[in-house]
Amino acid sequence: MLAYNEVTLRKIIIHDDEPHEVLASHVFRKQQRKPVNATKLRNLLTGRVVEHSFAVSDKVDEADMKKSPIKFVFEQKGQYVFHYEGKPAERFNLDQALLDGKEKFLKAGETYQALIFTNDEDEERIIGVALPVKIEVKVTEAAPAVKGNTANNALKTVIVETGANINVPMFINEGDIVTINTETGEYVGRAEKS
Repeated sequence: MLAYNEVTLRKIIIHDDEPHEVLASHVFRKQQRKPVNATKLRNLLTGRVVEHSFAVSDKVDEADMKKSPIKFVFEQKGQYVFHYEGKPAERFNLDQALLDGKEKFLKAGETYQALIFTNDEDEERIIGVALPVKIEVKVTEAAPAVKGNTANNALKTVIVETGANINVPMFINEGDIVTINTETGEYVGRAEKS
């Protein structure tokens, strides 16, 4: 059980009998009233975002979550095929909605962490996939830099091997390996020059 002020950023809690991730949390006191924790919660089953205020007297259950390594195989028509590490014959599909926009950073053959929620009846269900915060990808398509257009931190859009479009500095060329942040989708740095 968590107290009202322990419901903080990135915690996964049970709210309305479903797992929710805390996206924002702000504890404050209005005039002479007792403090409250105003939160923004994302339902991990539906993706819906709700705002809820927890009072001092509120107690919140932390979700029963575990992680398990899964390997990404391929994508076909919005279905993403994975298998558990070491069990390539036991393939399963995950819907694009479960990946929460991270599907554009998945590389075939790479291992990721499945977020598994266990409900009150001890039924396990994959509710998301956790990617590393930073990954290295190869630039597959990049327009050449325009001479004289590099003075004001100019950016250009490139396509990386996973198919994602990323804004990068003008000096990045096709074939370069770049580091990107999977949470923001932004360029972090050049890992290697080809």
